[in-house]
Amino acid sequence: MRPQISVFLGTVVSFVCAQGFNGDWDVAYAKATTTLAKLSTSEKVGLVTGIGWGKGPCTGNTSPLTSINFRTLCLQDGPLGVRSTTGITAFPPGIQAASTWDRSLMYDRGHGIGEETKTLGINVILGPVCGPLGEFAQGGRNWEGFSSDPYLAGVATEQTIGGIQDAGAQACAKHFIGNEQERGRETMNSVIDDRTMHELYLWPFAEAVNANVAAVMCSYNKIGGSWACENQHTINELLKTELGFRGYVVTDWNAGHSNTGAANAGLDMGMPGTDSTGKNPFWGSALQSAIGSGVPSTRLDDMVTRILASWYLTKQDSGYPAIGVTAKGGGSGRNVQTANHTATARAVARDGIVLLKNSGNLLPLQKPKSIAIIGSGAVANPQGINSCIDFGCDTGTLVQGWGSGSVTLPFLSAPADAITTRAKTDGTTVTTSATDTASQGSSAAQSADVAIVFITADSGEEYIVVEKNTGDRNDLEAWHNGADLVKAVAGVNKNTIVVVNTVGPILLEAFADLPNVKAIVWAGLPGEEAGDALVDVLYGSVSPSGKLPYTIAKVASDYGTAIQTGSDTFSEGLFIDYRHFDKSNIAPRYEFGFGLSYTTFNYSNITITGSPTSGTASGTIVPGGSSSLFDTVATVTAIVTNSGSVTGAEVAQLYIGLPSAAPSSPIRQLRGFQKVSIPAGASTPVTFNVRRKDLSYWDTTAKAWTVPQGSFTISVGASSRDIRLTGSIRAS
Repeated sequence: MRPQISVFLGTVVSFVCAQGFNGDWDVAYAKATTTLAKLSTSEKVGLVTGIGWGKGPCTGNTSPLTSINFRTLCLQDGPLGVRSTTGITAFPPGIQAASTWDRSLMYDRGHGIGEETKTLGINVILGPVCGPLGEFAQGGRNWEGFSSDPYLAGVATEQTIGGIQDAGAQACAKHFIGNEQERGRETMNSVIDDRTMHELYLWPFAEAVNANVAAVMCSYNKIGGSWACENQHTINELLKTELGFRGYVVTDWNAGHSNTGAANAGLDMGMPGTDSTGKNPFWGSALQSAIGSGVPSTRLDDMVTRILASWYLTKQDSGYPAIGVTAKGGGSGRNVQTANHTATARAVARDGIVLLKNSGNLLPLQKPKSIAIIGSGAVANPQGINSCIDFGCDTGTLVQGWGSGSVTLPFLSAPADAITTRAKTDGTTVTTSATDTASQGSSAAQSADVAIVFITADSGEEYIVVEKNTGDRNDLEAWHNGADLVKAVAGVNKNTIVVVNTVGPILLEAFADLPNVKAIVWAGLPGEEAGDALVDVLYGSVSPSGKLPYTIAKVASDYGTAIQTGSDTFSEGLFIDYRHFDKSNIAPRYEFGFGLSYTTFNYSNITITGSPTSGTASGTIVPGGSSSLFDTVATVTAIVTNSGSVTGAEVAQLYIGLPSAAPSSPIRQLRGFQKVSIPAGASTPVTFNVRRKDLSYWDTTAKAWTVPQGSFTISVGASSRDIRLTGSIRAS
């Protein structure tokens, strides 16, 4: 059932940044320490070990501890909503939230997920996704996360955790770390150099820890030859010591490979206990036998304390709802959707739409006499919107990728339905051709005033193969001969609009420059509100305000990376996505941070203040790392003016280039952004607070974040290549 809502069609503005969750770990640990003393060894082992696949109501379940009134801990997928149940909101995936570049919407989406999680009595929602970050444009699960840029991914991670945990659920940041592809994910060895690890792949996890995330999930792959879930360096040294993580580490499901090795390396919880065959070679009774003879009892106590502390941190020890999901799915009839959640889902879907091309200002539509809607992606899956298990198909409107990160749709606003409904109010005639056959598409389009063509590209988790794609995409082409469909339609219709629903970049060269392709609308993965959100933009209820969270290349090889076999040496280092394009002076089709509007914006009056000092970070360890890393050391301000004729929202972006004293650094790196809604003719200031970490690089000799001496290049603009204002600041 769809909640009745009145959707506000303005753009949410993040003048004041919502922050991560502000829980008190010290209080939580004091309670956990007191409780620990009441537990026997067998009870402790029961808390750190899952009870078995399918043996409880949730994806993951621990043994209950009646002596302390601790029922089974319930862990459930996933990053865009509650999986395997009904009556929930199918929020847009993380990549769409990042496309909004709106901190408030990121937070609200997280809060909605957290509220539904708690209302269903689930303790831990398995998200957000910080990894994969996006080393590979074809990576199967990139859509579950936020961006190939660590700063944008880090902000989205922080805001999402803040929303989830403020609502009372525990967030679980995943997958830690280096799981950048689906091919061979359970055997892949990721070899990541120290600087690349810190400046790219660890960065969003550090922001998660700084946001006081309750849990972190370790990944399937090896890192430097050691399994991620028993990796002393990444778990104990990086996560728990360097980043000061105080929550618990849980395996990805069946990602454990040992008892003593995993326990001593810092793993705190093994899931799901037994696998689908009923086997349980690790933890459980095996772990209990190892206590005192390979695993110190103090290590077991630490595991339990961390789990209990996260429980207390999120105040789940009192009045938490009963569990409302079942192991076989289907839920308990508890509908947890609300009007606010539906409005948030629509806002994220809408404000994550990126307008890439708009020749002759064809958009917004002005009551055309006739419209042809073309492509299978325009309509709901004719077999049923939830007919494919875990969304393992690309049939009908593409709203999420496939795998454990998908959810059951409560309803779907399909684009063809939403456009048709709106068109009727204008007296517009609509023809729909819901196939991807070029001849049928051109036939439907040839007599229409406007033709809207829908094309898609899908991906997901490796346990499902869709159209010969095993998780990762085989290439970066539109699926179902989408480019041919567009060319056929554009061959007969001079007002062709292309709507792209995709998990990530696709190649647009076959049609992007065709004169009859007047507009390209990058609709991404919009969740349940796909159609209504698209209509909001197509008809100008709002001006589009999304920006690309990755680069769209002209050819696949321009990315400089490709899916690997056996071992990934991360030889590209820091230079993925726009960093690689800048270093190699490659012109993209559409650059990172790009997005058009129905209005125009001017930038002026840059001001830079602050006197950062060079040298390594110091201070005590707080969640996220050295305390001084989070100090504001410089402030950049500018004025953004709406020089057009309609209200619109702009994402002002701050990029920083490091001095030459920082060896082999990217030309520019995102280090701030602010989204502001501005009436026509008006101006507003934007402010970027630059932290010490934002001016630092990871010094592999000093093993520390270091601000280099010299002059930093400060750039403010509308994208990574549309720089409007520049300046500098010096560290001495």
